[in-house]
Amino acid sequence: MSHELERLADGTTAFATARVPAWHQLGTLTPDAMTAAEVIATARLGGWNVRKIDVVGREVVGDAITGTTYDVIDAPDKAMTVRTSPVTGATDYLGVVGRDYTPVQNEACAELLDLLVDASGAHFETAGSLRGGRRVFVTLKLPNGITVAGMDELDLYLALSTSHDGSTALRVDATPVRVVCANTQHLALRRSVGHYTFRHTTNIRSKIAQARQAIGISYAYADAFTAEAERMLDTELTLEKFRSACDQIWPTPPADAPVRTRNNHARRAATIEYLFTDAATQQVIRGTAWSGLQAITEYLDHYSPAGSQNRRAERTLTSATVAGIKQRAHDLLAVA
Repeated sequence: MSHELERLADGTTAFATARVPAWHQLGTLTPDAMTAAEVIATARLGGWNVRKIDVVGREVVGDAITGTTYDVIDAPDKAMTVRTSPVTGATDYLGVVGRDYTPVQNEACAELLDLLVDASGAHFETAGSLRGGRRVFVTLKLPNGITVAGMDELDLYLALSTSHDGSTALRVDATPVRVVCANTQHLALRRSVGHYTFRHTTNIRSKIAQARQAIGISYAYADAFTAEAERMLDTELTLEKFRSACDQIWPTPPADAPVRTRNNHARRAATIEYLFTDAATQQVIRGTAWSGLQAITEYLDHYSPAGSQNRRAERTLTSATVAGIKQRAHDLLAVA
């Protein structure tokens, strides 16, 4: 379970989703839209009191005759991050960080999204804990989505992710989610910055104005995304060109590759081709570069092997590999 949504000591999962199943199809539903305080409480993210404590080492000295003793060695440039377990109240280890690292509480993460948006109708959609509390995420659904060329609808979210073990900075991403198949459209566009990163060594509240300007919350990114999507909708994509792009992303294994490798490649190619040529989710956009991108994204979010739905959810939310494949698919198909 160390690489999935956190299973707590009482058997519950540290995850919540509002009103309708989340786009990654996990979590216990709440009947109403959630506020910042409600999403943190429902996802079991409240009251962790993430904090730093001293790091020391113990070196064994002595022997069987003189008796075993220990020398305690300080690590003055390091600190350990810990939390209070939301179930047992015990102190849980999270990670080792530098002395200048500043913990950001989960409650502050949700409040940050509220401050960034300040939009009537926005509501918290999901929140959860990953990897034993080492990473957390919160998503806020914005009131106004995107409609591409009057036919393809997308919801727009702000997704916040951070770590409590020093492995990642606190980051906010503008993330469109395609309604018809609930796949995430996380793309880096030249005309707009779609994310902002906060260092754990700064006062996050003091960066709100800078973050709003950098991300262009929901406006600049949505405009740039819509323009790019409409350009791709106007670009015809033949099956031959689509296959060529897929082969650049997932090259055909050599003839002497293991049978399992060749079979897996064949199954993936057949599934992606079906999504492009026949899936109902591509019906109104079929035959375009935009449809090609959606077919690959839908495969990654819903069809590619993941071991479990929990693992798939975590991968969709956090995997740099998956995000990189989506970006490469965009870059290949945008010039089709």
